[in-house]
Amino acid sequence: MTESVLAYMHSLGRAARAAARVVAQASTAQKNQALLAAAAALDAARPELAAANAKDLENGRANGLDAALLDRLALTPARIDGMIEGLRQVATLPDPVGTIRDMTYRPSGLQIGRMRVPLGVIGIIYESRPNVTIDAASLCLKSGNATILRGGSEAIHSNQAIAVCIQQGLAEAGLPAAAVQVVETTDREAVGALISMPEFVDVIVPRGGKGLIERISRDARVPVIKHLDGICHVYVSAAADLVMAQEVAFNAKCYRYGICGAMETLLVDQAIADAFLPAMAARFAEHGVELRGCERSQQLISCQAASDEDWATEYLAPILAIRVVDDMAQAIEHINHYGSHHTDAIVTDNLNQSRAFMAEVDSSSVMVNAPTCFADGFEYGLGAEIGISTDKIHARGPVGLEGLTSEKYVVIGSGQTRG
Repeated sequence: MTESVLAYMHSLGRAARAAARVVAQASTAQKNQALLAAAAALDAARPELAAANAKDLENGRANGLDAALLDRLALTPARIDGMIEGLRQVATLPDPVGTIRDMTYRPSGLQIGRMRVPLGVIGIIYESRPNVTIDAASLCLKSGNATILRGGSEAIHSNQAIAVCIQQGLAEAGLPAAAVQVVETTDREAVGALISMPEFVDVIVPRGGKGLIERISRDARVPVIKHLDGICHVYVSAAADLVMAQEVAFNAKCYRYGICGAMETLLVDQAIADAFLPAMAARFAEHGVELRGCERSQQLISCQAASDEDWATEYLAPILAIRVVDDMAQAIEHINHYGSHHTDAIVTDNLNQSRAFMAEVDSSSVMVNAPTCFADGFEYGLGAEIGISTDKIHARGPVGLEGLTSEKYVVIGSGQTRG
């Protein structure tokens, strides 16, 4: 790592650490003022945002970015509207910082409870989509954290233009500029520095492809909030309402193919497979979904043969693996073996089955009679989200404001001494 990159990243880290102490003590009104002022600044800067984004798009085309990446990179008027609305929505969310829960009296007379506090400095590493700059900055600020944002080099001009608006919001609220810093170098060594500064950074949140997240998880010297992929399942039980099951399964796959909550494998109980699969397969075929099935599935519908690799693949495309299972026990075994612990669902009218499925499936979200595509912070009532975590320590599932805070014990006494 070059000395200049390391020195630059350390300077960002020192500034963020100092800013974090200020932001942690900021009032809810002050943080909301910064968010709303940033929203107004974005609205006023539409021409500048469009011009900066045009540079990124031109460079992207010259560098051979494919159509999907160029689409993610584009800051359309509707996406700018979405960023503005996102800031305003975060401003309306309850502030978790300082809330105290489970306050109880001990026999000693002490009162003991838990207070929610910011994590400190959060490093966000992401690709392509410049709107993530606003999502990350707003959530970190509202939860009382400072943040260092390292977007992809392909969005450098867009991210810098957005950062100017965020800085205006911070200034109007009297908060330090270093509360939200966008890394200005496109040198890839900046990522290596950011994930190896535990003296300055408390947690890293990567958002992007599996390769990026695997690298961050492997090399980071600070904790990482992440999920690698979303291999999500829907199991249609023998006790399912088949009309509802078809709607749930279709929506789980076809709502949006490219989201991490999209269904990648459909599991169908053998008892209802012949009644359910033909119509379900026909509906998928009408929408251009390629089907890959087990031997029993192939006897019922027209599909390619599924391999072991299919069961462990996140397609993010109109491709679906289908397996007929003996019963719920085999479905759960399949999910826990091949799944990514992201989101899995059962369709059933049997209460005992639903409870057993919720208890035994080892995923960050488990759903009953609902499609997996509902795995989203906004749908959970969390507002915007920083991402989804499949880890079991600290945050699990969609990570919103509360997931960007921790708890500390507070103990209130009246002069007691321990004998």
